Amino acid sequence: MNILLTNLHYIYIISILAIIIAMALKRDISLICIIGIFILGIFATNSIFKSIMGIFNSFVYATKELMPTIFIISIITAMSNVLVVVGINKELVSPFKKIIKSYWACYWIIGIIMMTLSWFFWPSPAVALIGALFLPIAKKVGLPPIGAAVAMNLFGHGIALSSDFIIQAAPKLTADAAGIKVSSVVSASIPLTIIMGAVTTITAFYMLRRDMKNGNIDRNFQKEELAAEEEKTTIVIPIFLRKLLTILTIVIFLSDIVIMYIYKLQGGDATALIGGTAIFILSLISIIAYGKRCLEKITTHIVDGLIFGFKIFGIVIPIAAFFYLGDSAFTEIFGKVLPASSHGIVNDLGVAFSNIAPANPLLASGTLTAVGAITGLDGSGFSGIPLVGSIAKLFSTALGGGVSTLTAMGQIAGIWVGGGTIIPWAVIPVAAICKVNPFELAKRNLIPVIIGLLVTTVFAAFLI
Repeated sequence: MNILLTNLHYIYIISILAIIIAMALKRDISLICIIGIFILGIFATNSIFKSIMGIFNSFVYATKELMPTIFIISIITAMSNVLVVVGINKELVSPFKKIIKSYWACYWIIGIIMMTLSWFFWPSPAVALIGALFLPIAKKVGLPPIGAAVAMNLFGHGIALSSDFIIQAAPKLTADAAGIKVSSVVSASIPLTIIMGAVTTITAFYMLRRDMKNGNIDRNFQKEELAAEEEKTTIVIPIFLRKLLTILTIVIFLSDIVIMYIYKLQGGDATALIGGTAIFILSLISIIAYGKRCLEKITTHIVDGLIFGFKIFGIVIPIAAFFYLGDSAFTEIFGKVLPASSHGIVNDLGVAFSNIAPANPLLASGTLTAVGAITGLDGSGFSGIPLVGSIAKLFSTALGGGVSTLTAMGQIAGIWVGGGTIIPWAVIPVAAICKVNPFELAKRNLIPVIIGLLVTTVFAAFLI
């Protein structure tokens, strides 16, 4: 595949390098993204006013794409607030307190349960369920919110989403592009998933434990936060009624899981079910707890949730707006100015990189990792993996085999980077639920994921 790189491609690369440098210096990158959008617009349209329009339109596009996530986070936050006010949150976590006695046990239990649920329903709806149940326990046993966020992120958006053993949406995309069976990709990804998952989660836990011991993670705020939560329990209801509502909440969410399994709901549909359920629970508990004041209080909780959601996402929209231009958003905003053979700036860069890489098992594996990571920069994780399958097929032809392993390697790299562990706005669902900075979460994930990809890439080379 021959791809013609234009000035737009090189401007995009330079902008990404500037963003990486700024992040390394711990500086905000919103302005860099805005400037990058403007310069891309200038070269695409040769018009200053159209470039200025492009900045606004890219913001609108990013907001539209992120809106389902903004809403689910806002609604779950609204529901969680009323659970705290009534004291149901304490009842929900009480059974787990007897099992989880230390922060390290909490880290692994949160991760494993998150991974299991994510295999069946994908991470987005699982985040809401896990966060509501386990975050209070994490605080009690001394696991910082950033630690809980890392566990949820790596196990859910990393291991579960990149392997996708149950739903098999990712393997199907890559398998179709590579011209092989889905089962071949799934089988090939099992050992790679084990290596990648083990290396990243163990490395992340080691770094977390080290920083906690060295005092690099301030744990004092947890006591203040817990005290604040204690004060929030302002509505006193009979104990038997509180326990009944707790059981009802659990039963309703478990029913959601059964419904998602029976009707094969996934992605947006599963998230919609969880979101609608959260609104139902919010309304029901508010009616019982507030009585005559329920009409006003329901609205107050919803508004508070929306304020929280948009506050969290406000810093991310400019960044998402820039990175979405790496895919189909560019044509929608600036018109058809890319070459006819182009599949989007990010995909073009991935193909160009693969064309200059020599063919031997290690370099082929490394190339698929790099291409997967590059295509993951658009933040979806899935948009670029068909390209990974095509490139894997090319390399396997030159090597005389290994198409399944190469395809699985590219799939893992693309989804780990773009599916929710590295790209800042992709980590927002977890960051919002755990109330941590998404950029801090992305930075904490970065080293474990890089180490995991390097080790898994070398391992994959021996399987080809």
